[in-house]
Amino acid sequence: MKSWIALSVVIITFFSGVAQAAEAQRPNVVLIMADDLGVEGLGCYGGASYKTPNLDAMAAEGVRFTHCYSQPLCTPSRVQIMTGKYNFRNYKAFGHLDPGETTFAHILKAGGYRTCVVGKWQLWGRHDQWVGTGSTPAQAGFDNSCVWQIEEKSNRYAEPGLNIDGNALEVFKGAYGPEMFADYAVDFIQKNKEEPFFLYFPMALTHNPFTPTPDSEIWTEGNRHKDRPIYLQDMVAYMDKIVGRISKTLEDEGIAENTLLLFTTDNGTHKDILSKMEGGGRIQGKKGETTDAGTHVPLIAHWPGRAAKGVETDDLVDFTDFLPTLLEATGVAAPVGHHLDGQSFLPQVLGKATPPREWIYCYYKPDWGAFSRSVFARDQSYKLYEDGRFYHVATDPLEEKSLDGKLDGEAKAAHKKLQAALEQYQ
Repeated sequence: MKSWIALSVVIITFFSGVAQAAEAQRPNVVLIMADDLGVEGLGCYGGASYKTPNLDAMAAEGVRFTHCYSQPLCTPSRVQIMTGKYNFRNYKAFGHLDPGETTFAHILKAGGYRTCVVGKWQLWGRHDQWVGTGSTPAQAGFDNSCVWQIEEKSNRYAEPGLNIDGNALEVFKGAYGPEMFADYAVDFIQKNKEEPFFLYFPMALTHNPFTPTPDSEIWTEGNRHKDRPIYLQDMVAYMDKIVGRISKTLEDEGIAENTLLLFTTDNGTHKDILSKMEGGGRIQGKKGETTDAGTHVPLIAHWPGRAAKGVETDDLVDFTDFLPTLLEATGVAAPVGHHLDGQSFLPQVLGKATPPREWIYCYYKPDWGAFSRSVFARDQSYKLYEDGRFYHVATDPLEEKSLDGKLDGEAKAAHKKLQAALEQYQ
């Protein structure tokens, strides 16, 4: 009898150890999304105005996507990336996330992941008719949070006003918001390294106001709220510094090889910013507009020992693709009946051959500012709007000349394909 008891203990211990080992092998996910920075903001995409050594190194060691497209404005992008759905399905107002929506945090939390968000929130409700009817971080599925702008709008940079773990707004004199976000993120990683976690970091940087950072010479002089576009260079450098700090933390804690690290941005650069490119070209930011300067964003994937190394891919990605990618990477299933518009780009990250997207779709109705509704489908070279405008964006990124009249060859085939894509959602 004693031998059977002893054997049972051994068996239970063995399978418990196997289960714990399997749990330990579940990959972590860190998704960093900077604010208001197109591809021209990174050196690895040919940008010459800013210094981004950490992101450039990530790209050299991982996978860089050359055709990733966001929505043109922040809330439309945030709602889309968090839910995996095109905006016509669930976007209700600027600064608003419907509390009835299922987010990537809800799904991963239900799948056994510890979830955390740090940075810019702005999803609780901005317009009078929507105030308080959106979502808090906890309502959106996050266990932990350190965020700017839930109920009240305060400083996001110097002397930030933040809500931490659902507590009331607190103003931190002498502090710098992005540094506090990074501190919280690092602490979350260190505390949760023994269990699978999902860290979502929608940065406050590099959104205007364009103000000094702690690394700016003027910071010690006390005028920390001075707003000048010249400080964007310092803000980009500090954003890159934070990315490097997160990456190093993963390495120092011994979990880099078990963590998928993704970096992107929510839309193009502010319209007041003109950035230089290698070779002498320049790009005027067009945040809020549907041209490439408003929607073409970086996407870098880093996963030591798993991701392809130093690979550049021109496969198409849009923001509905992130949630399917996270699910495939973690092995967590979407809830039964949950609709996903996107397609996982994990095979491209891992260097596996897979049929890429043939087109991406954009439904844009921001209900904010002077920006108007716009709907289009596109591939790497051509772009077709719902109203019939058709551009060869590979050679006409500013969309100055619509291809009118009779089309032939490649253009004709692309038009047919994109028209069929638009009709899927009409």
